[in-house]
Amino acid sequence: MKWVEDIAELEALYGKPGIASTAKVADHLTPLYRKWIMGSQFCVMSTVGPKGTDGSPRGDDGPVVRELDPKTLAMPDWRGNNRMDSLRNIVADGRISLMFVIPGSNTVVRVNGLAKVTTDTEVCASFEVKGRHPRSVIVIRIAEIYTQCARAVMRAGLWSGEDQSAGLPTAGDILSEQTDGAEGGATYDDAWGARAAKTMW
Repeated sequence: MKWVEDIAELEALYGKPGIASTAKVADHLTPLYRKWIMGSQFCVMSTVGPKGTDGSPRGDDGPVVRELDPKTLAMPDWRGNNRMDSLRNIVADGRISLMFVIPGSNTVVRVNGLAKVTTDTEVCASFEVKGRHPRSVIVIRIAEIYTQCARAVMRAGLWSGEDQSAGLPTAGDILSEQTDGAEGGATYDDAWGARAAKTMW
């Protein structure tokens, strides 16, 4: 297999980006980028650390992030599996990327920057939902914001409304496979809905 190992070779292969690819980049929340990001209830958060990279889905029942100022976003760390892969990376490195999506829109908005984790009582309490607070909040200092080319979402037909999940293994199936049947299966799947409902925040 032939590998591309030289940046000059890569640039020669692809050429220069179009004007729109670079002109759309901002270093803070402009009015329209603000409107778009605050309309998003879901993003994928990517981090990097000593043990590698991590991509983590993040979602909320309102905006998935809050604006602290035009250069700063805050994201509550709600209940999850306690692996803390993203949080470990942020504490060790700080580099972060967020990819915001909104159902029905082929546009994807990306934010790159630096993050820190805070357990400040006042900050955590400001995200209260049903009497519960996140244990920590991720604070992101924006370096750049830009829209991503829509072709990937269009190629995938992501918002076509077609259910493509038939026949796929469930989380319980995968857990059972990885534990040689000791954990998971139908029992795990059957209990998941009620368990998730009680521990959403």
